[in-house]
Amino acid sequence: MSTQRVWLFDLDNTLHDANPHIFPHINRSMGEYIERQLGVDAAEATRIRRHYWARYGATLLGLVRHHGIDPRHFLRHTHPFDQLPRMVVYERALRGMLRRLPGRKIIFSNAPQCYTEAVLDIIGVRRLFDAVWCIERLRFQPKPLPDAFRRLLHGERLRPQQCVFVEDSPVNLKAAKRLGMKTVLISRGTRVPAWVDLRLKSALDLPRSLNKL
Repeated sequence: MSTQRVWLFDLDNTLHDANPHIFPHINRSMGEYIERQLGVDAAEATRIRRHYWARYGATLLGLVRHHGIDPRHFLRHTHPFDQLPRMVVYERALRGMLRRLPGRKIIFSNAPQCYTEAVLDIIGVRRLFDAVWCIERLRFQPKPLPDAFRRLLHGERLRPQQCVFVEDSPVNLKAAKRLGMKTVLISRGTRVPAWVDLRLKSALDLPRSLNKL
């Protein structure tokens, strides 16, 4: 195994801003899907979606475990984006930052493959990543579940100590830290959990902060 530093990047709200357009669209699609499949009203669908997201880190896992939902059917019907290029909000300087960042770079996302690849292409950074690990490749075991991390590490022949995990979710970073990874929280908030090695307002700040990791 190589000892080279490897960067694991989350996608949504780490490499682009999903809050203005994409997350509201996904939340609406998930709510409508839950209403149809489980026969509940909008309020109950919202409660279920939020409950499973908080409990498992992904609404999908709760629906699979407790309601027998087919994960591929769920992803196909909750991530339709006819206008995705107009919805992705990102910094043009991201491509240059990734090029300057030394070491291998891997996407590690709970999102589906087709959506992730599309967003990376829109941002113009797909070729800068050596691998893309999404929910299908993780066999529908999302972060922060240990199996998600173990599957990626095994598949890429990596040791946790090689990895720097860059992510906007503190709970996912906590799981990474337990394994021995360095952790970078992307957040404009001021609270920094004990398991976070570095907090940055933007991933663009990574190259100038290497000496802190």
